[in-house]
Amino acid sequence: MAYDKAIYKKLSGIVAPIAFQYLMASLVTASDAFMLGFLDQDSLSASSLAGQVAFVFSLFYGAFVFGLTVLAAQYWGKGDKKTAEKVLAVTMRYSLFVGLIFSLGTAIMPKQIMTFFTSDEILIAAGARYLRMVSLSYLLTGFTQTYFGMMKVCDRAKLSSVIGSLSVVLNIILNALLIFGIAFFPKMGIEGAALATVLARIFETVMVILAIAEERCPPLHLGLMLCSNNRELHKDYWKYTVPLLINQIGWGGGVTMYSVIMGHLGSDAVAANSIASIVRSLIASLCWGIASGVGIIIGGMLGRNELDEAKKAGGSFVRFSILIGAASGIVILAITPLVLHFIHLEEQAQYYLKFMMFMAAYYIIGNSLNSTIISGIFPAGGDTRFGMWCDVITLWCVVVPLGFLGAFILKLPVLAVAFILTLDEFVKIPAVYRHYMKYKWVKNITKEQGAT
Repeated sequence: MAYDKAIYKKLSGIVAPIAFQYLMASLVTASDAFMLGFLDQDSLSASSLAGQVAFVFSLFYGAFVFGLTVLAAQYWGKGDKKTAEKVLAVTMRYSLFVGLIFSLGTAIMPKQIMTFFTSDEILIAAGARYLRMVSLSYLLTGFTQTYFGMMKVCDRAKLSSVIGSLSVVLNIILNALLIFGIAFFPKMGIEGAALATVLARIFETVMVILAIAEERCPPLHLGLMLCSNNRELHKDYWKYTVPLLINQIGWGGGVTMYSVIMGHLGSDAVAANSIASIVRSLIASLCWGIASGVGIIIGGMLGRNELDEAKKAGGSFVRFSILIGAASGIVILAITPLVLHFIHLEEQAQYYLKFMMFMAAYYIIGNSLNSTIISGIFPAGGDTRFGMWCDVITLWCVVVPLGFLGAFILKLPVLAVAFILTLDEFVKIPAVYRHYMKYKWVKNITKEQGAT
């Protein structure tokens, strides 16, 4: 009992700032939707679809940061801080490279990108204006998110939470000023939301640089970032990151296809789905924070060769994730009347939203369990391949084909298609739990590193 209290106390210390950071990040999306919804439904729908580009980018840097967490958490737990800093440098190289590609792509061909998500000319034009304005944010996000990942590993989760939260507050304030043209600010509409995002990322970047200068977090070794001769460490990084990257792209690509499917079912479907997704993300912040915290704690245990303790902690965390998921579902049901009251959509979209909120309530239970195991426990011990295969097969062989079949061949009602798109978390639970019980994730993956 004393052990459980100690482990949960440590978990809460890590989870609280991480979950709060996830929550605050979700609030930006919520504020975009809420404020743009006051302008018109097309602006809301366009920003929701354009926001999928940021989501796709998050899959890449998320995988890179995941790889950092897998290796750095064990080395940090082992006490080898120099190697953990080398992992940071390697991670930063790829985060900035992909961020640059996304920034250039959205600046040069935003309209072509929007045509992938919708055929509605009004939504394409509005979304293209948003993407061109927001383009710089991707490069800056690659830098800050990589550092936020490292801060969580080196017991600076509160610092990353403070910086991220201040950035969110600034973003929301700038949203209001620039979308509506309050005081001497110009009224920019959907482009104002994009500019607010860029300015918030600039603030975030400056704060991270100041934290590095004040030695409140590990330094970034530019030489190692540009050229590292430590081939063994590089090989280990990609050994665990490639499956995570494929998993992220496979899963996220499938989720993006949900938006593509909805995007071709009309503005009402897009608007309702975007609001339901935002609410679900807000409530799921705690679930994702728990998954991140679990990965860091168990990774540290495994790095210290506390294998039996890690196994015991894993079982406790799995049970805890189910309770959190159920509680989160109840919260979504409880706030549904408030959401329907304050969010003003067209009558048909409002009808869709009511039932999509119910779907979000049960979806989050499976999401909480699977996030803890696939994104937290398995990668902590270097077991990154199973999650890759599980997510890719579930989405691309089951849910996405069924979604396309239902939407475009069988011409099912919007809500029937939405229901099909919520099946993925429950389809994979049996396979996930069976693999968990094999305990392949209970291992120390660190190696003795040289001075390179």
